[in-house]
Amino acid sequence: MVGPKGGVAQVLANSSEGIPFRFTNGLDIDNNTGVVYFTDSSIIFQRRYADLLSRSSTDRTGRLLRYDPRAKRASVMYKGLMFPNGVALSQNRSFLLVAETTRKRILKFNLGDEDGLNNNEPKVFAELPRVPDNIKMNEKGEFWVALNMGRLGETSNDGPDPIGVKYDGEGSILQELDGNGGTIFNSISEVNEVNRTLYIGSVIKSYVGVLKF
Repeated sequence: MVGPKGGVAQVLANSSEGIPFRFTNGLDIDNNTGVVYFTDSSIIFQRRYADLLSRSSTDRTGRLLRYDPRAKRASVMYKGLMFPNGVALSQNRSFLLVAETTRKRILKFNLGDEDGLNNNEPKVFAELPRVPDNIKMNEKGEFWVALNMGRLGETSNDGPDPIGVKYDGEGSILQELDGNGGTIFNSISEVNEVNRTLYIGSVIKSYVGVLKF
């Protein structure tokens, strides 16, 4: 953790259930409780092997975790995920969305008591045409999912080229962001909507795109 003024980082946790974090990835914070929800994409692969992990059909070691600032410890909420990635807490704090990158889908985890989940098995919130990366909620409680790999460069302009999808809380598509065949954006890692402006990041490109609508 680093404060708003910078400085030396403080380690809050580096393992859970005796297993060190290997590939910590997405996170979201409950502003009411300070609880941090985050993913450890694999207990085998590190970040530099992300491309290999996204194509692996055998690694099911990904974890969804929570860090409780009161207890000062991290606990595992769910195991057996295939490259869990972005995390977003709903506006009413009743559920989490988690991008399962390898399976090209978004999972919905219902939240319960202080121990975390009130239903051990997640539901499929959305199936995607490309692998998802981060999930960001806007001020209306809607969710932008960035579509990263599956198109790394220019593509044919004959068909749709989705690089981001916006969903409501029930999983219905509200809007799709087209990459214009890769001539504008590619390798999208994040779409963040603030005041009718989209801020678009890339995991490998040295830019932040800005799109007003």
